[in-house]
Amino acid sequence: MIMTAKQRLIAALERRPTDRLPVTTHHLMPYYLNTYEGGMDPLSYHKAMGFDPIVWPQAFRVEEAAGEYLEPVKGLLCTPDWRVEVEELPDPQYRTFRYTMHTPGGDLTTVLQENPFTSWVKEHLLKNKRDIELVERYAPRYRCDGQAINRIADEVGQEALVRGSVVSSAPFGQPGCFQDLACLFGIENLILESFDDPAWVKYACGVLQEGKKEYIRSLKGVRYDLIELGGGDASSTVISPAMLREFVIPFDQPLIALLHECGQRVTYHTCGGMMPILEDLAGMGPDAMETFTPPGMGADVDLAEAKRRIGDRVCMIGGFDQGHYFVGCSEEETRAAVRRCFEQAGEGGGYILCPSDHFFDGEHRLIQAFVEEAHRCTYPAPAECPCPSEDCENHGDCRGCRQHHSQEGDKPPYCQR
Repeated sequence: MIMTAKQRLIAALERRPTDRLPVTTHHLMPYYLNTYEGGMDPLSYHKAMGFDPIVWPQAFRVEEAAGEYLEPVKGLLCTPDWRVEVEELPDPQYRTFRYTMHTPGGDLTTVLQENPFTSWVKEHLLKNKRDIELVERYAPRYRCDGQAINRIADEVGQEALVRGSVVSSAPFGQPGCFQDLACLFGIENLILESFDDPAWVKYACGVLQEGKKEYIRSLKGVRYDLIELGGGDASSTVISPAMLREFVIPFDQPLIALLHECGQRVTYHTCGGMMPILEDLAGMGPDAMETFTPPGMGADVDLAEAKRRIGDRVCMIGGFDQGHYFVGCSEEETRAAVRRCFEQAGEGGGYILCPSDHFFDGEHRLIQAFVEEAHRCTYPAPAECPCPSEDCENHGDCRGCRQHHSQEGDKPPYCQR
């Protein structure tokens, strides 16, 4: 049975059989699309290249009756107690913006810079530990505009997976609690405070967690197919496993549970070292994990070993070295890299081939070879489903069989998957 893109990706996320290896990307960066693909929009590019497309819509609900509004330059949520002012600053090299958050308790400021590739924090929002109290008292709580997201889900239908993320601190943050705090306070400062004042780190993570919980509750009934949590500042190339267990898991694991309660699938994003913490991350209960970045891209992942250790617990997304096989090599080298990923992580399904996070440069011929070779990585057709239930539509997956026979008090001995 030939699957649609959405069916294929969702089946992989649920570790069910697929017709072939799913192949997609993380965010498609504007620099890449503008430089190499004539400014195509991400969905059109995905479809033209033969990817299993992903769209990333985001929309926030604004309660005008409560005095909420969107700041006109960057579209940040404002309230009477959190008024955002954006000012572009002169800089000889980068576009630079100062954000001032006016609150009844005082002002907070942060400075961001950007170039054609990406953006980064030049001046952190939290200048001292007491500043988190202003965030706790006055920062607005973002809520999803579910109607807007559901309209997009209707528009793309089976053509694409609809993906989102847990809200991060505006104007710059990460979905995970500790990781978000690192963007507000600086990862070096945060690591030092984890030794000097661990109680404050936990308090600050808890402040951010409360805002994320409110956003997650607003996702109930929203037809996202996958929600991202996590972030690179909790990778094992940044913090120790002990720090992960003390400052990350206690705050992010409850968010995963809440996402599941609200009917959402979760992927935990770790763009960095993962091998020492694989079981810790999988133990939080996400449906999927990413990015499984290999040593050639600056991390540490042995894809086959990761599959052996956690492949029966989560869907694995990523693992491909785009730095070496999207530029400057032969098409056969790219194809061979795809086949290695499939051999190392594809057995039994539950694997989505994807570059290890973003890429900015890529030769069209090599990316085409990447997609074409993924299409050649096929799975055996499942046997005809023997379930007598008339409403079983899983065609050999046996998930429906298990549900049907569980209701009948029977254990189907033929369920092989």
